[in-house]
Amino acid sequence: MSTFQVLLALTAQKGWFLPLGLSALPNSVCKLERSLYGLKQASSSTTFTDLLVYVDDLVLARNDMKEIERVKALLDAKFKIKDLGFLKYFLGFKVARSSQSILLYQHKYAIDLLDKFGLLNAKPTSTPMNYTAPLSKCAGSPSFDLTPYCRLIGRLLYLMNTRPDISFAVNKLSQYLDCATDMYFKVGLHILEYIKGAPARGILFSTTSDLCLIGYSDSDWGICPSTRRSKSRKQLTVARSSADAEYRTLALATFEGRWLTYILRDLQVPLCKPITLFCDNQSAIHIASNPVFQEHTKHIKINCHTVQNRVYDGSLKLLPVPSSEQVVDILTKSLAPGPFAKIHCKIGIHDIHVPSLREVDRRNSSS
Repeated sequence: MSTFQVLLALTAQKGWFLPLGLSALPNSVCKLERSLYGLKQASSSTTFTDLLVYVDDLVLARNDMKEIERVKALLDAKFKIKDLGFLKYFLGFKVARSSQSILLYQHKYAIDLLDKFGLLNAKPTSTPMNYTAPLSKCAGSPSFDLTPYCRLIGRLLYLMNTRPDISFAVNKLSQYLDCATDMYFKVGLHILEYIKGAPARGILFSTTSDLCLIGYSDSDWGICPSTRRSKSRKQLTVARSSADAEYRTLALATFEGRWLTYILRDLQVPLCKPITLFCDNQSAIHIASNPVFQEHTKHIKINCHTVQNRVYDGSLKLLPVPSSEQVVDILTKSLAPGPFAKIHCKIGIHDIHVPSLREVDRRNSSS
């Protein structure tokens, strides 16, 4: 999904053509001769064509429509594919495109999910999780059928691909799949009530993006009351200090940033600026930027010092950010409605049923 989202971001910014996935003809059987995953083929000319493959679904992207038609003809001659036109659906995701952006969302999937659990007429909530009631293994009655709970979490995990605003709540509930109680199921239904408020929200890729990688790193030290491990996705060990927890998270963010640079490089769009990574822990930034601190931080795993290597070679730039402006808080903790709404508008999520500010200005000027 990350590769697909990167391709959509590039397509929006560069104005590429994006034909819909190509699929095999119905009632046909495909024999796998060789795995396509991981292979990198050179372009046949001075231009470049992106071809994403997921089982028998394909997506093409390019700024030359004639070349796209040529590639489709070659694929059809070899595999007998079906051309589905410009991209509207891919793997169950809806793709909407305008002159200003591309939106990836799952409106029908969200509506079907609400219908499945009888919440089409539920009252919407302002946040996906109640910030005043932290979860623990002792909450609720243990005599509970786990089947509907596991089905709910599985469906919510798929919805997370276009709804990062529910990531923390869903990841939190996923940690209790083997010992869930009726209380956890109610929390899961609370997430659905939040989705009910805006089922057509999705990830927006703007045409005005400058294609620079900017990230935020944060960790809640010892937030789990049962294990005292940190982060929404728990660390393997208990951090000895907040700086330890923050630095481990900083390393993970660095790995993710480096991986995205490799994807962009494969798509013939190398970064011209270093990755900018914001962190609200000054100690973690000092550890990464100053080798003098190494003697005092030997308890931190050696592989975490990849952050220092990236800072020294100039591919990573670390900057401080106030905790009140930490965007990634929406992914690491349960927030009150005020802070949640403040951050929500900054993480690239848009409701297709709500006009953008640019569209509102255009309508006002025309009237």
